[in-house]
Amino acid sequence: MTTAANAHPTQASADLRYTVTRADLPLSCPLPSMALWNSHPRVYLPIEAERECLCPYCGSHFTLVDD
Repeated sequence: MTTAANAHPTQASADLRYTVTRADLPLSCPLPSMALWNSHPRVYLPIEAERECLCPYCGSHFTLVDD
C-alpha cells in the first residue's frame, strides 16, 4: 500500500539535522518520509524531555520545536 508519506521518499539521513514538531511524535529515525531500503533499522528516539537528540545509528540531530 502506498501512502502520502512514502509515495516519494526522501533519502534517509541526507541532511543530518532535522527540526520536528509534536505532530511528528513519536519520533523515529529514519523519518516516515524517508526510504528504508537504503537506511538503518527504524529506531524510536526520546526527544520530549531534552528537546534534542541524536540517532545512535547515523548521528542525525533532531530538534523539537513548538508548533
